[in-house]
Amino acid sequence: MAQSKTEKLNFFRLFLNRCYHYWFVEKFNKKLNIKFPRNIYRWDLTQFLIDKFNFKSYLEIGCDDDKSFSKIEVQKKIGVDPFSGGTIRDTSDNFFKNNSEYFDLIFIDGLHEYSQVKRDINNSLKFLNQGGFILMHDCLPRTKAHQAIPRYRGSWNGDVWKALVEVRTRIDLETFTCKIDYGVGIIQKKNNSDILNIETDDFQNLKFEDYYSNNNKYMRIISYEELKEKFN
Repeated sequence: MAQSKTEKLNFFRLFLNRCYHYWFVEKFNKKLNIKFPRNIYRWDLTQFLIDKFNFKSYLEIGCDDDKSFSKIEVQKKIGVDPFSGGTIRDTSDNFFKNNSEYFDLIFIDGLHEYSQVKRDINNSLKFLNQGGFILMHDCLPRTKAHQAIPRYRGSWNGDVWKALVEVRTRIDLETFTCKIDYGVGIIQKKNNSDILNIETDDFQNLKFEDYYSNNNKYMRIISYEELKEKFN
């Protein structure tokens, strides 16, 4: 769950954001009962795909304290973060602007806001090798507070889910969400076998109530066991 140790949270600002969100954004307060396995994490899924497909190169966007990055074993790995961790100290926008390398697997775990996540996805697609994967962390928030923009709580997923919903509408990208570690989105460059039809083109302004009511449809959720069986 997104909560960088380098980020200094102003709790008065969080309180004001909470008031703003309640009065001007959304008052819906139901909670999704999503139970994540306690012993399977994003790095387990990442390493499974690397080993399964004999991938040689890995890029991680948003490394923080290297909790995930340090566990990945692969021939070449690059981590990009403007504050800490990884191997390159820069923003993802700047990195992609100057990058010329291609990767087998790209993990997106940077700024957890729709517009930035969308840019990270589109930029990653430009540098993804044929047959590769893009993974995204924090795709399954359980409450409105966990995904609220502006942010008003310490532990937080952000509205990453909106960017994944938008990807689900594309005919050229196959997309799932694995129900582990607050939700890991999976994107492949291949024909979408389950295109999401949704009556909006304004994904940034989707509400948590929309996500709550259409969770499985929007996110195409699969378990870790189902994912492993799919690729075995």
